[in-house]
Amino acid sequence: MLKAVIKAREQLAALDTACRLIPNPHIITSTIPLREAQASTEIENIVTTNDELFRAAWSVDTDPSPATKEALRYREALRNGVTHLDDRPVSVKTAEEIGAILQGRTALIRATPGTFIGDPTRRTKVYTPPEGKEVIERHLSSWERFIYLDHGLDPLVLMAVTHYQFEAIHPFYDGNGRTGRILNVLLLIQEGLLKLPVLYLSGFIVSNKSEYYRLLRAVTEQSQWEEWVLFMVRGVEYAAREAYQLIDRLRQLQEQIVAEIRELGGIQPAAELAELLMVNPYVRIQDVIDAGLARRQTASGWLAVLVEEKMLVELKMGRQKIFINTRSLDILTSN
Repeated sequence: MLKAVIKAREQLAALDTACRLIPNPHIITSTIPLREAQASTEIENIVTTNDELFRAAWSVDTDPSPATKEALRYREALRNGVTHLDDRPVSVKTAEEIGAILQGRTALIRATPGTFIGDPTRRTKVYTPPEGKEVIERHLSSWERFIYLDHGLDPLVLMAVTHYQFEAIHPFYDGNGRTGRILNVLLLIQEGLLKLPVLYLSGFIVSNKSEYYRLLRAVTEQSQWEEWVLFMVRGVEYAAREAYQLIDRLRQLQEQIVAEIRELGGIQPAAELAELLMVNPYVRIQDVIDAGLARRQTASGWLAVLVEEKMLVELKMGRQKIFINTRSLDILTSN
């Protein structure tokens, strides 16, 4: 366990360093959480693609699918949780706020019996969570108190244990899994192991979905805590390494785009324009204007040159033009 925690912490430290090397952190905080959102909703069999999600996030697709809308709510819930961590630490209230955003309505504590986890088609039960509003509220209070007890657990172990506890309580009618996975990221940020919400942990769970559920069940039925905690800690190590590599590729691409723009000549704010193209892979002429880089005619000319040089791809939507940084999207949407 100690070896696994040390490895995960080392990888999280490397990820933190990579985040600090990015000149504008918004490049990753505006994009990587979308990958987490897509994967976390996929775990619940709500399937959208990274491409669909990115197009909807930047209003390229103005009529996204219901699954894509669900994933966008996940990103909103994650952002809300991070924004309010200073005044609202991880708690039952946090879970309720996140659940409400995910569901698009108040996240009600389950009050009616009959909830079970398993195959709804065959009506086969794998696990029956606690029932009754007062019982569930009592469990949630215990869950919250446990987070802040003087138990001496490493934050990575605490994350794994409290994630199991939350999923076992299964407090809401819907969105429990996604709420729990957002709480994982928030807890790591709160405990100082993660600076930005860029850990793509749900991607690891998607790749190991059957093992994830098997180990949850093994804790319930056989108290196999060690195997479960190791799975989650190693998942953090894997996810941190993946995020580090992704950020490194984005940083290298940004440097490459800066060099390419400078080589063209005639576009003076090369670094600033390259940064805008990384923060917003679907850029419009108005975005360049709003960034204070140029007036409309100049901005239009710059983007046209970048299209001509095959650095961007132009997409016409009615009377509007969108310029796509396909190289950035290729990195962000790759599995």
